[in-house]
Amino acid sequence: MQAIDQLKSDLLQQIEAAEELATLEGIRVDALGKKGVISEQLKQLGAMPAEERKSFGQAINEVKQIVADAIAAKADILQASALAAKLASESVDVTLPVPAVSGGRYHPLTRTIEEISAIFADMGFSVAEGPDVETDYYNFTALNIPPEHPARQEHDTFYLEPDETGARPVLRTQTSPVQIRTMEASEPPIRIIAPGRTYRSDHDATHSPMFHQCEGLVIGTDIHMGHLKGCLIEFCQAFFGVEDLPVRFRPSFFPFTEPSAEVDIGCSRKDGGLKIGAGDDWLEILGSGMVHPQVLRNCGYDPDKVQGFAFGMGIERLAMLKYGIPDLRTFYETDLRWMRHYGFMGHDVPALHTGIVG
Repeated sequence: MQAIDQLKSDLLQQIEAAEELATLEGIRVDALGKKGVISEQLKQLGAMPAEERKSFGQAINEVKQIVADAIAAKADILQASALAAKLASESVDVTLPVPAVSGGRYHPLTRTIEEISAIFADMGFSVAEGPDVETDYYNFTALNIPPEHPARQEHDTFYLEPDETGARPVLRTQTSPVQIRTMEASEPPIRIIAPGRTYRSDHDATHSPMFHQCEGLVIGTDIHMGHLKGCLIEFCQAFFGVEDLPVRFRPSFFPFTEPSAEVDIGCSRKDGGLKIGAGDDWLEILGSGMVHPQVLRNCGYDPDKVQGFAFGMGIERLAMLKYGIPDLRTFYETDLRWMRHYGFMGHDVPALHTGIVG
């Protein structure tokens, strides 16, 4: 027992004399480690007579606990002392300039949507929104799209599980359902655009399963094709920043408009490049037409009393053309290098002039 008391005294003196955490750690290993002096004493218990084992084991375990507590207390003192010394020797100059940090940028899609919205806001349009998950009625039937139309096939459209009625909702294939919902909820005159996400089963350099469209709708009395042409010509010239931009309208077909027209803008393709403006070539950018009489009837309007026109454009396509982005897929790859190259600072993004309706 005298040896145990001497061991305790020696270890406590070493702990008290330690002036550094590294020295204290060495004492801990020498005392309490697997090959430490206290651990070696505990290993002798098995060879002792039963009458000695209990008293010796109790004594050595008490020493072990006392030494462990002393080491922990000394560690707290040394850590506090080290921190105090560090604070006394170091200082921070709060007058130094903050290191430059690279700021975030607006995505080209954000820039394009805001720019489109600002241009049409100046023409008196409001922005309307609708759900991404639509019923078959709003996405197809109300738009005069027949049951056998290819757009209704599963290889073109994302269908969801049937609802309680057995009908299968769809991820909207265009923002045209917003037009139907707006006409159902409003009386003419109507002048809206509907930018938003749309979904189709397609994926390559110029197509994405999810993409963005902006559609427009004007409903009123005595609306004719001249109004449609004037509106879209002004938009194209403002968006591309070319005052004398050539714009032409080609006859086309859409189930929801009659007559229908594709809209092309003038361009030139020389030396493998594309320049928008005067040239000897044309580039298709959007579809348009007068709202089909059946669509007006589906929304409760009398086509003999009101008329209107509609148009739709792919926002990614417009951004690619205006900002020289060659591949649609890069819009969604979240590559910071791409964002630093094609992104926009906050002051470069036009303010949206109108609020959200619908």
